[in-house]
Order: sequence, then structure tokens, then C-alpha cells
Amino acid sequence: MPPFDFISLQRLAWLRPRRHCQLCDEATDHPTHSICTACEAELPWLGAHCQICAVPLPAHGMICGACQNKPPSFSRVEAPWRYAFPVDNLITRFKHQAQWPHGRMLAELLAEHLSHAYDEGLPRPQALLPVPLARKRQRRRGFNQAQMLADWLGVRLNLRVQHDWLQRRVDTPPQQGLDAATRKRNLRQAFSLELQAKVAGAHLALVDDVLTTGATAGVLANLLRRAGALRVDVYCLARTPRPGDG
Repeated sequence: MPPFDFISLQRLAWLRPRRHCQLCDEATDHPTHSICTACEAELPWLGAHCQICAVPLPAHGMICGACQNKPPSFSRVEAPWRYAFPVDNLITRFKHQAQWPHGRMLAELLAEHLSHAYDEGLPRPQALLPVPLARKRQRRRGFNQAQMLADWLGVRLNLRVQHDWLQRRVDTPPQQGLDAATRKRNLRQAFSLELQAKVAGAHLALVDDVLTTGATAGVLANLLRRAGALRVDVYCLARTPRPGDG
């Protein structure tokens, strides 16, 4: 068969399915992400943040006062974005309206962020653990967004995902809009560890969509550390500022 000429190559390119940006609907030739370069650049990237809990700060390389006064049970939070438009809208549509392509796109970008972090010295965990959702809430929603994110990250980063190691025993009220003290009260005795979970000596990473006060992540990290985990990190899509920080 003779080699393709230029016209043939043009026709093949035209026939190839085109990706469209999920934000502006313009065509994008990105090989994996359904977001164009311009929209990706305008996302609310986290910027300067606490080196432990990732809360936004005015300068790079700092540790916030809260983490200095009382270091959390987790070692490090990795999040690409602030919880602001349009990331907050994409997360809401993924989480509450089952618009899964938004979640997958954000997970792919988070995986890219983590790959860069590993290249720069962030230790790779041995397994990913999605934050568990209460059974009643999961039945109503139909899925656990943290589990879906963990599965997508596991494939892209070649990491094991342990779906059942963390169990939610108590169906606590929704945490949105609550202060840190109320969140902590809600979470007391809410979680347990599966009997067969092998966490002793392990480096693990919790996966969730948004980190707000860090109460849930702190309770789960403490549970894992008391069971013998050497290190617990937190991977999430977005980080909110503390109330009053703007």
C-alpha cells in the first residue's frame, strides 16, 4: 500500500474524535485532559499555602499557626486548587449531579499535579484510601465521589486503592457550613478500621474532594496512625481558606 499523502493525513485528523473543553466548549487537542490550555491556566491554582495543611497563605514555604501550635495527624495535604470558581462549580456538579466527566477531568489534573510532586521529592504512598461515605448518603447519591477519585488516581499513578479499609459506622450530619468544633463533635466514633486492614508500617494517602477544616482527615489519619501507619497524607481537589481569611 502506498504511503498516505498529505490530503489523506488531513482527512484522518478530521475523522479523529476531537476533545472539547468542559469549560468553554472549544476544541482542545490535549491528549488526556478535556480542558483547553487557556481555561486550565485560569483555574484558581492554590499558590502559596501551608506546607502541612495546604491552607492558603500570603507567602510560600510557611507553616500556618494552627499547624505549628497543634500539628495534625496527617503529614501533608496535596491539593492543586483553592475552592473557588470554576472548580467549586465543577466539584458540585460531579458530586451532587452525577456529572462524572467533570470529576474525571479534575482527577486527571490532580494526578498530573501529584506526579510533579513525586518528581520533586514527595514520597509515594503504598496505597490510596478513599474517605468513606455513610451508607444512607451513598445509597441516595448512588456513588462515593472520593472512591471514584481514588480509582482514577490509582490507574493514572499506578497505586493500589483499598476501598474497604476505612468504614463509616455513624451517619453524621452533613459537614458543610459547620465550624471546626462542631465538625469534630460530629465525627467522634464515626469511623472504624476494617479488621483485615494491614496499615502497620505503611505510608497511606487519604483521598477526598475538598478539604475544609481538616476535621475528617484528621480523625481518619489519627485512626490510621494509632493502628501503626507510619505516615498519612491527604490528596484532594481543592482547599478552602479558613473562615475570615477571604
